[in-house]
Amino acid sequence: MTGPAVVRSGPIRYAVAERFARPRPVHGHDTRPSSGEICPQPPSRLDAVMGAPLDRRPQGEDCLNLTVTTPARDTAARPVMVWLHGGGFSSGAGLMDWYDGGALATEGDVVVVAVNYRLGALGYLCLDGVAEGNLGLYDQLEALRWVNANIAAYGGDPADVTVFGQSAGALSIRLLMELPEAQGLFHRAILQSAPLAIATRSRAEAAALGRIFTERLAAHAPGVAPRTADPAAVLAAQRDTALAHRERSGSTLEPPFGPVETGGVFLDAQVRGMDIMYGWNADDMSAFPGEKSENGDPAEPTRRMYAEPLAALGRRLARAGARVHAYRLDWRPTGSAYGATHCLELPLLLGSRAAWQQCPMLGDTTWAEADELGRAMRATWTAFARTGRPGTVAPPFTCREIPAPQP
Repeated sequence: MTGPAVVRSGPIRYAVAERFARPRPVHGHDTRPSSGEICPQPPSRLDAVMGAPLDRRPQGEDCLNLTVTTPARDTAARPVMVWLHGGGFSSGAGLMDWYDGGALATEGDVVVVAVNYRLGALGYLCLDGVAEGNLGLYDQLEALRWVNANIAAYGGDPADVTVFGQSAGALSIRLLMELPEAQGLFHRAILQSAPLAIATRSRAEAAALGRIFTERLAAHAPGVAPRTADPAAVLAAQRDTALAHRERSGSTLEPPFGPVETGGVFLDAQVRGMDIMYGWNADDMSAFPGEKSENGDPAEPTRRMYAEPLAALGRRLARAGARVHAYRLDWRPTGSAYGATHCLELPLLLGSRAAWQQCPMLGDTTWAEADELGRAMRATWTAFARTGRPGTVAPPFTCREIPAPQP
C-alpha cells in the first residue's frame, strides 16, 4: 500500500499512438497532463476468481500511461521494477489499485513502475493494410525506453531494471527477450504463471482472425472502417471474434487477440548473463473451469500449460547463459474454492487491503495472514531485483536454482 513513506507519481503519459499504429515517445515539449485512461476493455473473465476491480478508471485510446512509486525522488539510484499486468491481452491496466507498488517500494527500497498497454483488437489486431499486430508489445517496449530515459529523476537506476509480469504480462516478457530493440533496457526478469503453450500464433492464423473481426465489425458499424469505428463497436466485434475463435479452437483459455510470431529466433546473446526467475501456482488452472481435467482436478492441465513449458524455457535460458531460478506457490487459502490458483500471488505482491477486500480467491483468509506471507514473497522479489538471487524462502513458497548445463 502507498503510504507516507513513498511517493506515487502518475498517471504519466509515456507515449502516444494513433489507432493501429506503433507508439511514439512523448517528448519534453509535450506538457499535456495525462488522461489517466486505460485501454477500452470488456470485464475480465477472471472476475469470479479475483473479484471485479473496485476502482473505476476512464477508458479511452489515450491509454499509454504509467505510474511510478518510489521511496524518494532523490539520487539514490535504486533498483527499478517494471510491472506488466496480465488479463489475457484483453483486460487489466497498470493504473489499477490492484497493482499499487507501495509495499514493494517501502519494504524493498526499490522503484516500482506499473504500465498500461493496448489490449484486444486495439493492441493485437493483425490485418493487412490496417494493423501489423503486436502493438501492445511495442507499447511495452516504449515504456521501457521511457524508464531508461527518465527513471533517474524518480530515484531509480536505469542500469538496474527488473521487468516482472504475470500471465499475459509474463508472456510479454518472454517475447521482449526476442526483440533486439529491447536489449539493454532490462537486466533481470520475473515471469509469473506464463502460459507458454499459447504464447504466440502464426501470422496466417492471426490474419484469419483479423478478417473475422472485420466481418463482425461491419455488422456492428456498417460502412465504418476499423480505424474510425467507435470503441464500443470495436469491443462488440472483439467479443464476437472471441466466440468464433472459441468455436474454432475449442479453447476457453486462448485469447482471440494476442502476440503474433515475431519471425525471429531465440536470441541467446540477449539473455546471456541475465538473471531470470520463472514460476507458477500449483493450481493455476483452477481459474479456468473449461480447461480442467475430467475429474475437475487442475493438476494435470496446470502441469501441461505451465509447469512443463516453463521448465523447458528454464533449461533453454540456462543453456544460453542466463542465471535461472524456478519457483512454485502452494498456498491454498482457507475457505477458497480455488486453491493455489492463477493470480493468487498478486495480492501478496501488489495492492492493498482496500484493493483486495472483495477477492474470492483469498477465501476466509484474514488480510493479516495474507500480508505476512506477502511480506516474505515481496522480500524474495526485491532481493532478486537487487542481487539476482531470491534469498531464503520457506513453504508454501519454494524456489530453486536451475543449474547451467555441463559442457
